[in-house]
Amino acid sequence: MKVFLLIVGVVVGLVLVVVAIGYSLPVKHRGQGEAAFSAPPDSVFSLITNVEAFPSWRPEVKSAERLPPRDGKQRFREVSNNGTISYLIETLDPPRRMVTRIDDKALPFGGSWTYEVIPMGSTQSTLRITEDGEIYNPVFRFVGRFILGYDGTIKQYLANAKRRLG
Repeated sequence: MKVFLLIVGVVVGLVLVVVAIGYSLPVKHRGQGEAAFSAPPDSVFSLITNVEAFPSWRPEVKSAERLPPRDGKQRFREVSNNGTISYLIETLDPPRRMVTRIDDKALPFGGSWTYEVIPMGSTQSTLRITEDGEIYNPVFRFVGRFILGYDGTIKQYLANAKRRLG
């Protein structure tokens, strides 16, 4: 019985430490990543804006669909390993820039992704993604900072795009 209580005490202590550290971390963070592609800017921009094709090159995305616009802005929804998330396209400047924002206030996180397609000659491009994120739950803040990293999802996205475009 003492061993059981000791184990429970250690687990509770670890949870309290994680929560305390999570509360000490800022709600807002920034993550960034970029990758070079042997593809022209139009091809890269087409890849990142063709919502219906997301499941064909992003293995974690089970489905993606466009939603009715709101206030004249395009919207879409993804069903992925992270659950169902709706997005609003705040800025669309083909073939250079797109800014998307999580369009669901009920989630424990939020924020925006800025996609910048940088021409590197006529047949090559760089895709830079900047996440200006917010994590409201202190446990998720801890996990985001120390386990997944603020740029983990960006790295996965860029690796998937690289596999698709080469």
